[in-house]
Amino acid sequence: MKKSICWLTASCLALPILSHADSPYFSFKDGDDFKRFSVSAGWLHVMPQGKANPFNISTTIPEGKQSAVGRVKADSVLNAIDTSTETGAEKKKVLEGVLNSILAGTISDKDENGVRYLKPEVAGQATLNGLSQWTAEGTGLEADNVDTLGIISNYHFTDHVSLEVKAGIPPKVDIKGKGEITAHLSGSAKPGGLGAIIGELPLKQDIPITDLSSQSSAASARAWTPAVELHYQFGKSGVNKFRPYLGVGVMYAYFNDLKVNPSIESDLVAAGHMIQNINDGKAGQALDKVNSSADPKVKLDAEDAWAPIVTAGFTYDFKPNWFAVASVSYAKLNNNTNIDVVDNHTGNQLIHATTKIDIDPILTYMGVGYRF
Repeated sequence: MKKSICWLTASCLALPILSHADSPYFSFKDGDDFKRFSVSAGWLHVMPQGKANPFNISTTIPEGKQSAVGRVKADSVLNAIDTSTETGAEKKKVLEGVLNSILAGTISDKDENGVRYLKPEVAGQATLNGLSQWTAEGTGLEADNVDTLGIISNYHFTDHVSLEVKAGIPPKVDIKGKGEITAHLSGSAKPGGLGAIIGELPLKQDIPITDLSSQSSAASARAWTPAVELHYQFGKSGVNKFRPYLGVGVMYAYFNDLKVNPSIESDLVAAGHMIQNINDGKAGQALDKVNSSADPKVKLDAEDAWAPIVTAGFTYDFKPNWFAVASVSYAKLNNNTNIDVVDNHTGNQLIHATTKIDIDPILTYMGVGYRF
C-alpha cells in the first residue's frame, strides 16, 4: 500500500518535468493563454450515505464446549434454564422448590450478603453452544457528517484538461453505533451430587454484550482521504468567467487515532472476562459476570481502502488570477473495521468482531483559489 502511495506521489511531482517535453499537450510555447498551476482552499463538507452492516462475531469457545460450572449464583442458573419446553419449565420449578425447602443447605450456601450460591459439586458440568460465532443482525457502524478545511491543487495540461489533487486537514470522524450485540447461549447443565436427582437442565439465555446505539458515538477516528482526479473544464481562459468542469479519479482512505467509546469498551472487557472464565472451566463465574484470570484489552482497527470518485463543479473568475470554486463529489467508499478483545497477559484473542462500513460520501466544496 505504501509503495502505491509513493508511486502516485512521484508521478504527480514528475508532471512539471514532463511538461517540458516536446509535445503539443505539454507545451510552454508562446500562445498559451492559461495558467499551469492553481490552488484553492475552502470549506469541505462530507456527508456519508452508507448504511450499517451487521457485525460478524467469533470467540475462542467452540460449539459443544464442556466446562465445569463451579460455584454459581442460584439465580444465574435459574435464569439460564430454557423454559420454552414443558420439561425445562418443570425442572426450574423443582430446583426453585428445593432451594426454598429444608434441603436448601445440602445443595447451596449463602455469602455475607445473603446471596444464595449452588455448591460446585452440585452445579456440576455444562455443555455450551452458541458462542463460537454468530452474526449480530440489526447492528453495525455508520460514519457521521464532518466539516474540515479543504485544499485543492491542479496542474493544467491544457486549457481544458488538468490533474487535481484533493486533500484537507484530516478531520475527527464520529462513528455511530446501531443495535445491541447479544450472545445467544444454549446447551445443557448436568448437576452433580444431590443435584443429580433433578436431572439434566436445558439452557437457553440471551446474554447482552453491549448496546451500540446507547451512546452518541460508538467510536471515533481521524480520516485521511486524499483523492486524485482527471478534470475536463469547459469554456476558455480569458473568455469565459464561469467555467463548469467534470472529473473522475480515485480516493485513498486511511484511518488512525481510533478510539472506542469508554462505556462500550467496558462492556467488551466484561465479555472478554466471560469468555476467559469459560476457558478456565468456570462457566458459573461467566454467568455471574465475575472478572477472570485474563486482562482483556479492546483493539479497534480500520483497514485502508481505495474508491472511485466522480466530481461536478465550476470555477468563476474574479480576476485573471483569482477565482471562486464549488464542487460536488461522490465516492463509492467502504472499509472493513475489526474489534478484537485480547488478553493482555498472553496476547491471546478472546473475541473477534468485524463489520463493513459503507461510507459512500457526498463531498461538497466551496473555496477561493489562485492561478500561477
